[in-house]
Amino acid sequence: MQYVTLTNGIEIPQLGLGLYNVPKQECERCVLNALKVGYRHFDTAQTYHNESEVGNAIIKSGIPRTEIFITSKIWITNYGYEKAKQSVLNSLQKLQTNYIDLMLLHEPYGDYYGAWRALEDLYDEGKLKSIGISNFHSDRMVDLSIHSRIKPMVNQIELNPFNQQIESQKWNDKYKIVTEAWAQFAEGINGLFSNNTIAEIAKKYDKTVAQVVLRWEIQRGVVVIPKTVHEERMKEN
Repeated sequence: MQYVTLTNGIEIPQLGLGLYNVPKQECERCVLNALKVGYRHFDTAQTYHNESEVGNAIIKSGIPRTEIFITSKIWITNYGYEKAKQSVLNSLQKLQTNYIDLMLLHEPYGDYYGAWRALEDLYDEGKLKSIGISNFHSDRMVDLSIHSRIKPMVNQIELNPFNQQIESQKWNDKYKIVTEAWAQFAEGINGLFSNNTIAEIAKKYDKTVAQVVLRWEIQRGVVVIPKTVHEERMKEN
């Protein structure tokens, strides 16, 4: 497993399993399968409504908590200092853990400054090992970075061959913020898996289109969290 080091020294596995739109009834099985395959990084969120299932799977696996990296995200309806802080405590309870490895603000709307101050304080208390943002364009990222006590350590953004985010990654790098990708496969739009250019590269190296896309992102230093509910694709990724 390759790792990327955050500004505070925390190492995040560069490959994880995204759990967006994974149904509650499927999530526990998916996480257990992924742990069996070798995954140690899981990306969930309050609005995914499957934090409890992630926690159940990790407990059932018997794998030490210290070997697993959990990311979750605060939804915008929980923004503002007090609501954000309480929502993190709720997420801790659902995940059945006394700390979360990475907590992100899900979107840059509403009182995200109040929510960020809550993340800073929870980070100081040790309940969060690292903190970051999601879907923040570079202007919002810079504004938050220069007006906060603790700069974001990660910015999770849509990144794929059709939305390469070259400029955004440059700005993240300038502020020493790790770029993490969602929608690595462009959510299937524009015929990614039948794209002639990527297919030719895949054929040349005897790989799948998905493997080529993930390798391209990983070689850029991007953290990737491809979602799948199929064990064979977990292994492939």
